[in-house]
Amino acid sequence: MLRAVIFDMDGVIVDTEPLHRKAYQLMFDVVDIHVTKKLYESFTGQSTINICKALVTKFNLSDTPENLVAIKRQFFQELFETDKDLQLIDGVLDCINNYVNNGLLLVLASSASMDTIDNVFKRFHLESFFRTKLSGADLTASKPHPEIFIKAAQSISCDINECIVIEDSTNGIKAAKAANIYCIGFKSPNSKNQNYHLADLVIDDFKDVTYDNIITLI
Repeated sequence: MLRAVIFDMDGVIVDTEPLHRKAYQLMFDVVDIHVTKKLYESFTGQSTINICKALVTKFNLSDTPENLVAIKRQFFQELFETDKDLQLIDGVLDCINNYVNNGLLLVLASSASMDTIDNVFKRFHLESFFRTKLSGADLTASKPHPEIFIKAAQSISCDINECIVIEDSTNGIKAAKAANIYCIGFKSPNSKNQNYHLADLVIDDFKDVTYDNIITLI
């Protein structure tokens, strides 16, 4: 029986991807590297520290991954505070309300830092809807490793077969399936060139996954 829905954040709840892209590009400029579109898209769903570790290795940088993270996060924070176009994904708030009103437990499981998660939750008044929040940046392994989703289920004392994950990235979907959790792949307008073939169900509109639609999925 379905008891809980585990949400990714970036590209699923809030459209922060354009801000992340701008912040990463500003950081790339600071450290003087050229990151191709293909390489950047391959990082979708991974934590900032793991992305920066990969960049240091690939480009043989003298900067530490931690320094790159700090540069990127400073740019992101500035953009987060000034970008007026930052909005929730269309339909997701209605979906969240629908799930909570029907007794489902909600968990946030994101690769974003907890500071970013807290900022998003504060800006859009999401705290009351979610039982708990997990940041992949605080765990030992990043998506596509399943750790974050296994711990998300454990955090609310649910079995994995009582949960559904909603993800928008290749790495996130791989992580959910590696955890043996039913996964809905959301084709987010800003998550380009992601692979959804492992998802159990693929949607592009939250109206397709109301409580009545998902309660019979598992």
